[in-house]
Amino acid sequence: MKLIRAIIKPEQLESVRRALEANGVTGMTITEIEGRGEERTGSPESRSGSALGDLQPGIQVDIVIDYYRVDLLVSTIAEACKTSMDDEGRIFVLQVERAIVIRGGKTQEDTPQGICSTSESAL
Repeated sequence: MKLIRAIIKPEQLESVRRALEANGVTGMTITEIEGRGEERTGSPESRSGSALGDLQPGIQVDIVIDYYRVDLLVSTIAEACKTSMDDEGRIFVLQVERAIVIRGGKTQEDTPQGICSTSESAL
């Protein structure tokens, strides 16, 4: 299984959520975050990392899925976020060694289609 982690702008959340649901993804974890990319702005102090005043609000979307769905869902997220802006966010794909549903104790081996390809939420 894979974890897709998308860092997007808050205003992009609804379009990403709709696009993922249109592709059968119903389980996801949404987290409000703050951060900055490589394009630092502001004073020399903030560029050196001594001031954090240039952090921007963002949304982190985590989805645990089967290997074969990674390319489709990465392109789905990218298309849903595409604007004319330079920095529209980031998408990371990470390996998930094991996922356990706390309530029932099921593991990846117990649910061959993957934990989050059904209606259950991501861990």
